[in-house]
Amino acid sequence: MPMYHAMGEVPRKRHTQFRAPDGKLYVEEVFGLEGFDGPESILYHRHSPARIKHAQPFEPRPIQEWVPREWAHRHLRLKDFPEGGDAVSGRQPFLYNNDITMWYVRPTDEQVRFYRNGMGDEIIFVHEGEGVLHTMFGTITYGPGDYLIIPRGTIYRFELAQGSTQRHLVLETPGHFTIPKDYRNSFGQLMEHAPYYHRDFRTPETLEYHGEEAGGSHELLLKVNHGFQVYELDYHPFDVIGWDGCNYPYAFNIWDFEPKAGRLHQPPPAHLTFRGPGFVVCSFMPRMLDWDKDAVVVPYHHSNLDSEEVLYYFNGNFASRRGIDLSSVTLHPSGLPHGPQPGLDEATLGKHWTDEAAVMVDTFRPLKLAAAAEAWDDPSYKYSWSAGAEGSDDGPMTVE
Repeated sequence: MPMYHAMGEVPRKRHTQFRAPDGKLYVEEVFGLEGFDGPESILYHRHSPARIKHAQPFEPRPIQEWVPREWAHRHLRLKDFPEGGDAVSGRQPFLYNNDITMWYVRPTDEQVRFYRNGMGDEIIFVHEGEGVLHTMFGTITYGPGDYLIIPRGTIYRFELAQGSTQRHLVLETPGHFTIPKDYRNSFGQLMEHAPYYHRDFRTPETLEYHGEEAGGSHELLLKVNHGFQVYELDYHPFDVIGWDGCNYPYAFNIWDFEPKAGRLHQPPPAHLTFRGPGFVVCSFMPRMLDWDKDAVVVPYHHSNLDSEEVLYYFNGNFASRRGIDLSSVTLHPSGLPHGPQPGLDEATLGKHWTDEAAVMVDTFRPLKLAAAAEAWDDPSYKYSWSAGAEGSDDGPMTVE
């Protein structure tokens, strides 16, 4: 988030003495990106954030690849993904490369351990579910449609609302998620043509401070070096009395994204929401369709010659694209053409509205399929452009 924010108590000047009521110095931590050149926040802890009581043995956890016999378009039916685990331990990867890893989880358990991803930033898209994201920067209440943007190094845990069914799409990058520069002026402020505004972004709500009285034993699960390390702490990790800066977790609800329409078909960059190194994240939302009298309103055929296209379908009526359920993922690999199925271009002429709702990730380097993806793969999808096939592959193109 490019804008300054502050919570709790902070001293008037950086790097000066700041003491607790008992006279003890608070421990200042600069929480920054790109060395000392990128966004940063400054946090004030009751204890040293480097302090640990015990380190358990490191557990490597490399992702296993699935290599199908054929290179083709893929449809992963994540609708049938099993429930279980917490919001971190229940994750399973399904697509990845060196720039991004995509995970899926349907958590049912509270997070007992606190979690810190030391390898990269995360965006957690909440398809279903309500609850509270507790972080060392404060709490964020979440619900369906929320993007939760969590910078690397943030300690957090999920509290699931009682009786709330949860589905989370998790995007992880060793780089950083950013608001596209296309939408920001030279001062970092969002411009008038941006599909959202600063007031649409939700900052942490309540700072949870746990001082000396919150001792005891707490486990911190750390992701680092393609594996997991568990630290045992003798203090509560949410011991931040105050912080300020520009590097912190925040939320943005996809239903606050303002879609763009045009006289003729708008290309995917019109739906751009976040950028990362080697990929973009886009939000396809209900919108008016092209209004030229000769417009073909479904997406034209295109070849992703140097990019991979991933769509996660989460809302809308998919009657015009048979076989694509909510919670499905489609992958259209680089070098292969794709587009509307036979007959759909004619069938939708003169329509004026689509109620599609999907998250798209376009990567600029090839993606690999994780081993777990094989169980959800629909092998018939690659033949869905054959004569007689109905529907559209490019998203929930239900139109009225």
